[in-house]
Amino acid sequence: MVSVNIDGCGSFVSAADYNSYVQKALAAYDTLQAGNGEGNDFLGWKSLPVDIPESLIRDCEAVRDSWAGLNVDLVVVIGIGGSYLGARCAVEALSHQFLRTQSAPRIVFAGNNLSEEYLAELMDLVSQSNVACVVISKSGTTTEPAVAFRIVKEYIEKTYGKSGAASRIVAVTDAVKGALKTLATREGYRSFVVPDNVGGRFSVMTPVGILPIVLAGFDVRAILKGAAAQREALMERSADNPAVRYAAMRNLLYGVLGKKVEILVTFNPKLQYLGEWWKQLFGESEGKDGKGIFPASVVCTTDRHSMGQFIQEGDRVMFETTVVVENSNREVVIGSDPDNLDQLNYLSGERVEHCNSMARIGTKLAHIDGGVPQIEVCIDRISPESLGELFYFFEFACGISAYVLGVNPFNQPGVEAYKKNMFALLHKPGYEAMTEELEKRL
Repeated sequence: MVSVNIDGCGSFVSAADYNSYVQKALAAYDTLQAGNGEGNDFLGWKSLPVDIPESLIRDCEAVRDSWAGLNVDLVVVIGIGGSYLGARCAVEALSHQFLRTQSAPRIVFAGNNLSEEYLAELMDLVSQSNVACVVISKSGTTTEPAVAFRIVKEYIEKTYGKSGAASRIVAVTDAVKGALKTLATREGYRSFVVPDNVGGRFSVMTPVGILPIVLAGFDVRAILKGAAAQREALMERSADNPAVRYAAMRNLLYGVLGKKVEILVTFNPKLQYLGEWWKQLFGESEGKDGKGIFPASVVCTTDRHSMGQFIQEGDRVMFETTVVVENSNREVVIGSDPDNLDQLNYLSGERVEHCNSMARIGTKLAHIDGGVPQIEVCIDRISPESLGELFYFFEFACGISAYVLGVNPFNQPGVEAYKKNMFALLHKPGYEAMTEELEKRL
């Protein structure tokens, strides 16, 4: 289970202030559990770990098995934001970082940018592969994934024919409406439903995440099992509830000390995309109404040699939340060298992970001394179960934290502004007046 250590904040906050914020977090906990707060029509994620039917997983496995029969060796997963970050987090965390598992197709992600070079190089790979595609979009009209899908779909249809394309494209979309649902019905694509009561950034335990994880060859049942166990652990209304503790402390650091930036720190590069997923979860949930803690992330020890100077001695606007992985899945021991030119013989016989742990602890102490409060979110090891635990823990804590902050955790009204400008500048029909207005500003 996820545990939370807030000892690294003790020298910065008073017990009285912390207890006050615990009470605020408990009140927010009650709001989340009662389902009577703002955005309460998007609470379907709360029960997903125990609600996902076995039949859904089997349907995802049926796609995997049918594509294995076609010798598919590359799956392009098309989506943006919550439509891909959770799946990518799981796939990156569970994959070998250098070797590809031959029993599963390679999973690549597209539709999360508008880079022409990215798409051109993606198609270089596609043209050398036996390819299939998962396209994830509620509407089917979001620009980035729609552009990528149009290009990939055209290639698949040209290469395998219309009927072949129908067996190689799966849509994850709305149950009844939208452009992608219409296309999937017309072309005979297999399709999975994005639940109406689950927002994109909370959707990793829907087909949005489940299908890509299954296709990558990983144990999605174990992820759901870990999430269900974490859910059970968070059902206790208590000041010791780890989600309550985390939400209380981060809001205290923001509200009383003015710490406006939270840096999620990992000491394992496998968790880089956990940081990306977490940034969207908290940034889109809390950044509104002129409020919110800005979410950033670093991967150490790498980023100690780039961001380390600023974190240690820069503007004191930040605190850190470190994801502590207590046990490594692999073992590498440092050997001895008779010349000792690198002066590392004092580490002979030590595991590399011991050095990593001492680097983490040394960093924590140095940053406390430098005025940066420290929260630790601890898991046993990187595994499907622990990823499920982390997904559910952060989702639940985010709901509590946003209600403490006084914002709706489940909407994102600000993301439409750039889209309208982009549509106008691209001369999309219906935006003529806005096009004229914006072009005068350029």
